Amino acid sequence: MLDLPLHLWYSITNLGGAGLTLPLALAIALWLVTGYSWRMGASWLLLLGAAIGLVTLTKIAFLGWGVGVRSYDFTGLSGHAMLSTAVYPVAFFLMLQGARSALRIAGVVVGLAIGIAVGFSRVVLEAHSPSEAVTGCIVGALTALVFVRYGWEARSGRLSAAVVTLSLAALTFGLHDVRLPTHRWVTNLALTVSGHDQPYIRAKWKANRPVRKPGTLNAPVSQTRNMLTPPYRQHA
Repeated sequence: MLDLPLHLWYSITNLGGAGLTLPLALAIALWLVTGYSWRMGASWLLLLGAAIGLVTLTKIAFLGWGVGVRSYDFTGLSGHAMLSTAVYPVAFFLMLQGARSALRIAGVVVGLAIGIAVGFSRVVLEAHSPSEAVTGCIVGALTALVFVRYGWEARSGRLSAAVVTLSLAALTFGLHDVRLPTHRWVTNLALTVSGHDQPYIRAKWKANRPVRKPGTLNAPVSQTRNMLTPPYRQHA
């Protein structure tokens, strides 16, 4: 699997892009409102919105203030991993409405597998660390599974599975290469909120970790603090 051509890894990672997954999420919401109830559509959007908010907050915290976990190389949840593991399981769940339970469960599992593949591609392409991809997948999977559990018993006789499937498939193929500058938007928001003129950068953040100098092991805290490396944040 690691030997896949680079363009295939990009094709996989594009499945998690906001330019594709957000329109899919909105289409799912519209079908839920049409075939079930406005509560179903609103519940889906609220759950996904909460997950998107969490991803955004972790990214703002790092870009604006350098909040992260160095030991795990964590600078924020992977948005691609979260969106793909949240949206695709629910898409399959909706497309298989009316099918027997085993088939619906299999569809949800396939959707989760797609999300995990997207998360893995983010690590292969060095867009995210393993911790960021894994946590993104976890948040997305929880979002999808909570909604699936909530809507499992709902029944609709007003939706055509074939029409729903064709519409979501058409969106997937049509928007596969559409990219939104979400990182730039989040960076601008982080700088606005933090009041800083430059964002934190992973490479410098990782390089400027505090290191004790020889003989400082038992030094008073005030002395040790003065002997540490300069502040983590540097202007790029």
